[in-house]
Amino acid sequence: MNARAAAEKIAGVLREAGHQAYFVGGCVRDLELGREPADYDVSTDARPDRVQEIFPDSLGIGAQFGVILVSVGGIDVEVATFRSDIGYSDGRHPDRVAYSNSAKEDVLRRDFTINGLLLDTRTNDVLDYVGGRDDLRARIIRAIGEPERRFREDKLRLVRAVRFAARFHFVIEPETAAAIRRLAPEILVVSAERLRDELTKILTEGAARRGFELLDELGLLSHVLPEIARMKGVQQPPQFHPEGDVWIHTLLMLEMLPAGASPTLAWGTLLHDVGKPPTFAPPTGPEGRIRFDGHVEVGTKMAEDICRRFRFSNDDTEQIAALVANHLRFKDVLQMRQSTLKRFLRLPRFEEHLELHRLDCLSSHRNFENYDFVQRFLAETPPAEVRPARLISGDDLIALGLKPGPDFKAILHAIEDAQLEGRIKTRDEALAQARQALADKSRPATK
Repeated sequence: MNARAAAEKIAGVLREAGHQAYFVGGCVRDLELGREPADYDVSTDARPDRVQEIFPDSLGIGAQFGVILVSVGGIDVEVATFRSDIGYSDGRHPDRVAYSNSAKEDVLRRDFTINGLLLDTRTNDVLDYVGGRDDLRARIIRAIGEPERRFREDKLRLVRAVRFAARFHFVIEPETAAAIRRLAPEILVVSAERLRDELTKILTEGAARRGFELLDELGLLSHVLPEIARMKGVQQPPQFHPEGDVWIHTLLMLEMLPAGASPTLAWGTLLHDVGKPPTFAPPTGPEGRIRFDGHVEVGTKMAEDICRRFRFSNDDTEQIAALVANHLRFKDVLQMRQSTLKRFLRLPRFEEHLELHRLDCLSSHRNFENYDFVQRFLAETPPAEVRPARLISGDDLIALGLKPGPDFKAILHAIEDAQLEGRIKTRDEALAQARQALADKSRPATK
């Protein structure tokens, strides 16, 4: 059973029980656009307790807002009771809801006309009370009813308008856009997690550049990510970046992020040069050039701070920061010792580092020498040589008489270097190097 069949079955059971039931929202929009919906939502006049009575194994995931999760054949479908929302004092959630028997009344509380369509699965007729089909044909994002009221009800809609416009290559209707500009400073009442998730969707749905251009044009970018807004007008050395300033360079990279890009790669791409604006130094002297000394270190710390602000998981924060911290190391790969190069290639999710470098080259000088070198090295070098099993461990050093301490790491690191460079290949050779290191350590220093 697929997602549509599961939703149709649920709607059919509700109708058999004497209730109205329709597909609603994004799934109807996507079907009208000829896209396959990611999931299906059902809207009904049945109250939440009635839905749970009809589907005893359902879960009240949002029962206070009339939303029940119903599972059929292992597929989850959200079933929402028709309602009107009363009061949004926090700009995020309705203060209370009033259930309704009217599908039209339910639709009028929703965000945008293109998301306000209903589908009767018995007849395949679309019920349109808000002009959503006309706006789909005209490729317009328009708030339902009074735009400012819709946005004050849930400030995240300010960013959702941008996401839908970017994702579908639509334009935002003028009054809707004007309301976004007026309310842009209030976006920060939205929780960090919800804002993070919406920005991540903008970055990973295949239209990241347009999304961030719209965030900027509508006055949202300086509030949600002021560090990115500061990239505008920050010039770069033309010999390395003929494409223009840091903002243009970043937009070009975002433009090449495909739909379905990993969130960490997408955020790493967005933030890789975030340290350039605060480290910008103009050219000095006739041979001087623009410099960004320390921008990697500064940018890594800024990326970590941004990730904490948006409450990323520790794992995602570590990966995003690592992408920023290591993005310039590719310039040195031709000169790296074998041990250094192999350790570099062993970074977690190295494929993201390599893709970030490719996008960086494509969006600037277009010199792929280092990228091609790494690709060849990975293709020609057996994985066991890049990540060989260690020849000895700390237990071996203890057996040789070394007490646990800081020398452990240094000796083991030096032995692994020799192994990665092919200077030693056996356990006996590793033990011999360890004994020599211990002997050197115990030898008194000469004056």
